[in-house]
Amino acid sequence: MADFTWVPTKAPSIETFLGFELQPIPVIPVLAGILALFYIIGWIRLAIRGRRWPVWRGVLFLLGCLLLAAVMGLAIEGYGQVMFSVFMFQQMTLMMAVPPLLLLGAPGTLLLRSSPRNLPGRIVLKLAIFGLRSWVGKVVVHPLFSIPLFLVLFYGLYLSNAANFVLSSGIGGHIGLELVFLFTGIIFNATLIPADPLPVPESHVVRIFHSFLEAGLHAFFGVIVMMATLPLVDRFTQMPASWGIDVMEDQKLAGGIAWAYGEGPAVAILLVVLITWSRQESKNNAVRDREVALHGDKDLDAYNEYLKALNRGEVTI
Repeated sequence: MADFTWVPTKAPSIETFLGFELQPIPVIPVLAGILALFYIIGWIRLAIRGRRWPVWRGVLFLLGCLLLAAVMGLAIEGYGQVMFSVFMFQQMTLMMAVPPLLLLGAPGTLLLRSSPRNLPGRIVLKLAIFGLRSWVGKVVVHPLFSIPLFLVLFYGLYLSNAANFVLSSGIGGHIGLELVFLFTGIIFNATLIPADPLPVPESHVVRIFHSFLEAGLHAFFGVIVMMATLPLVDRFTQMPASWGIDVMEDQKLAGGIAWAYGEGPAVAILLVVLITWSRQESKNNAVRDREVALHGDKDLDAYNEYLKALNRGEVTI
């Protein structure tokens, strides 16, 4: 084991999973705390200015930070060092559960609204505009980048020797891989939940397609893992014998988690897409109705004139 990694000795259970046991280098829990702190500061700055911020957005973002800190900071992180099923649960949480909560909090919008109007604030604004207009931002959120990256972190990681190489490189490889999981989950879900402005917004139809694609990718990958006859990752064959856990049974459980875990978030995201689509259509219809009330329906008037001319024989079909 790596020198800076805490690995539990007690057999896994709900109680031991939820025990408070930070890793010696708790990078991700600290990151979650920093994110929550900056979000709260921005929220307070808006309140001081007399500008309201949706409470539900703040609650969801802070809940995402809490979930991130818990899954990476409690003793479950130690079990994820040696158990495939626990590591898969963590991966799915980082990619499927945490990102939607963070994104629904609209942290980018809060940052821009709460940034001061002095030099630091202008720098933040310019960086945000640069990110929205640059080719890098457009590439990162493009499906031709996010979907292949998503595939690599499931199929490429476990169906090749990549997982063995990364996870055997010590705590740095383990934490680095978890950060990649989180980053990929954020950019993949950002196009599905565009609470903040994006360089290239996607249509609702494309977003619905992505939701179904996401669920299908998880289900197919889970079946592959459950049907495997040999261990896919050597790292997860080193559990203490006293735990009495069969390696292959644990791997099948990991496949089941990958299969089942993706369904819930995918359905929730699909509902979000459908709700936002319905609201956008209602808003567009209301705008059109106001235009018609003020200026009349030019298209309808033109069509009626055409029918009258056709009835008078002035035009032919």
